[in-house]
Amino acid sequence: MKYASITDYAHTELRSFEAKPFSPVDSLILSQLAYNEILPIYSSPDCPSPLKIADTYRAEYFDTMFTSFMVVEASERLLSAAAASPRFRDLEISHYLSENDSNEEKQFSATCYRLREGLHYIAFRGTDDSLVGWKEDFSIAFKSPVPSQRRAAEYLSALAEDIDGELILGGHSKGGNLAVYAAMAVSQEVQARISAVFNHDGPGFKAGVLDNDGYRRIEGKIQKTLPQSSLVGMLLDGHNSYKVVGSRRIGIMQHDPFSWEIDGDDFHTVEEVSDGAQYVNTALTSWLDGMTDAERERFVEILFGILDAGKAETITEINREWRKNFAAIFSAYKDADPEFKTFVRQLLKDFGSILAQNLKAKVLHHKHESGGSPSLPEKA
Repeated sequence: MKYASITDYAHTELRSFEAKPFSPVDSLILSQLAYNEILPIYSSPDCPSPLKIADTYRAEYFDTMFTSFMVVEASERLLSAAAASPRFRDLEISHYLSENDSNEEKQFSATCYRLREGLHYIAFRGTDDSLVGWKEDFSIAFKSPVPSQRRAAEYLSALAEDIDGELILGGHSKGGNLAVYAAMAVSQEVQARISAVFNHDGPGFKAGVLDNDGYRRIEGKIQKTLPQSSLVGMLLDGHNSYKVVGSRRIGIMQHDPFSWEIDGDDFHTVEEVSDGAQYVNTALTSWLDGMTDAERERFVEILFGILDAGKAETITEINREWRKNFAAIFSAYKDADPEFKTFVRQLLKDFGSILAQNLKAKVLHHKHESGGSPSLPEKA
């Protein structure tokens, strides 16, 4: 059976939010639209008031609007579909914020969409193309709150004072993590207004972060969705209840929301994440658990210090001038302190050892279960 995509859904679902309630698919679409950098439109003197999704479909801004280097064309098609759709085109945008601070190592953006009278959806942007954003993602493994998590809670608290009614939160990737963090960090009064928190394949938190009353009060409102070969959404401590969504891609590329399968007006769900994804995630978890926070931080600083050698600020820039950048990166690694290189090599050796041990255990488990020859885990 051929399933639809989120762009297909935006093309064909024409009912308003008064006629058809908000769904997890709507959340993923608005979470993806939140990646679009609309600050030049939002802050311009001729910005329409109120600004609507249809108003952001401006070709003159396309060169800088689509911040995810992996899905530029797909993002443009989704915006085209949403800008034409009676379900999405007239949604009013407010409280738009986009901040990227290399000194603070913060990449943060949030958008508020008015769905109907008394109901707003707040979308937190996931990781964009910037190295600052990627480094902050890695920092979640050893620090909390990271700057964007703190900013998400501040943003939600301030927004709740400006608007009335019910609030729905959501985001894809790091945006899902920020939605959960903001929901658990705000006051009980604001939490009472939150009806749902959508976390689309967002990473978890370092151990102990969720062990608080704020999280317990909103835990039952969280709806987490993962693709079948999820890697990002299974990392670190997180929400243990989730739905698994079918995807048209394989492996880590299933993190791409444009690959997620839609059946009617909801996701096409499958029973569980793949054996291969569980195997890799178990290995990653064991590897991270074997490192102290200081070791995790050191690894991230070394990695991004080397990536910064080419002076590129984005993944796209690294790829565009790959000869120059990879030469600079290789030179930086070669000239690094021998102790640093030993530390990195040992970490990678430990990870390889854990992968091998887990694979052996998996093969023996399959052999025991089948009563026959061992088999490798299903491809992620």
